[in-house]
Amino acid sequence: MSNRREFITLLGGAAAAWPLAAHGQQPAMPVIGFLNSVSAGPFGQFVDAFRRGLNETGFVEGQNVTIEYRWAEGHYDRLPALPADLVRRNVAVIAATGGPASGRAAKAATSTTPIVFISGTDPVNEGLVASLSRPGGNATGVNVLLSAMEGKRLGLLRELVPTATLIAVLLNPAMPTFDSQLNDVREAAGVVAQQIHVLRVSSEREIDAAFATAAQLRAGALLVCADPFMFGRRDQLVMLAARYVIPAIFEAREYAVAGGLISYGVSLADAYRLVGIYTGRILKGERPGDLPVQQPTKFELVVNVKAAKAIGLTIPESFLARADEVIE
Repeated sequence: MSNRREFITLLGGAAAAWPLAAHGQQPAMPVIGFLNSVSAGPFGQFVDAFRRGLNETGFVEGQNVTIEYRWAEGHYDRLPALPADLVRRNVAVIAATGGPASGRAAKAATSTTPIVFISGTDPVNEGLVASLSRPGGNATGVNVLLSAMEGKRLGLLRELVPTATLIAVLLNPAMPTFDSQLNDVREAAGVVAQQIHVLRVSSEREIDAAFATAAQLRAGALLVCADPFMFGRRDQLVMLAARYVIPAIFEAREYAVAGGLISYGVSLADAYRLVGIYTGRILKGERPGDLPVQQPTKFELVVNVKAAKAIGLTIPESFLARADEVIE
């Protein structure tokens, strides 16, 4: 009888231990903090690209990794609190996307949690990394150089609309890169003696007013400067450019796909995929300070011929021949 009692006791103890053993074999999934300065709707395709990058390193959301999303909804003043919340939640990595402000906010929130950023300016000057090749510290990422190409975009616009005596420039004063973008445009305009008029916009209402002002000034063309806020309102910008019959150039292909005239810049989808890859590599044990900041090697010129016809603009064949993509 005592032997039977001992057997039951041992069996019960073993059964009680099984869930603990199983729990030990299945540790909690790592959590990624995904930070963006705009909103989920306009950036949904880039979240998908980020997930593709994660998948390439063996991580699938909901299966072996969890993602906590934080969106600033275009309000840059909300950014500082969002990465601070992610740090309190002990996320394994913060993917700071949607412009340089996100990277700066994440860096200010933590010096230990790994950060993978997307930056449109020089991340060394921003204080995100010590150098591009050896970032050091807790951050690395992708430098897409978007806001550093305003002068190039202005040149392309002048080439396309050589009769424009005045070019309007839409620029967001809330952007951390406002001063550098403004200087870039002014310098480029000064070199070719192009008259410009800067219109400062940081809300949907101000975008509407800016187009009305551009029309009153009889601006012959429009440069929309790189900015996540603007990108999130690309449908509004494209629609207004068509309504006011003004040739406009934008930062990314997605504008031309939405009906914009021309765009020049890097592939944002590929940049987000690279952020996903770096995030996965860090989850596997690599240190962000050892991963060099990646920079684009290809820039895309996209022309929407349908949009040109709608405003009565003829695109020269020589210009179309240089385009990486022509939307009919």
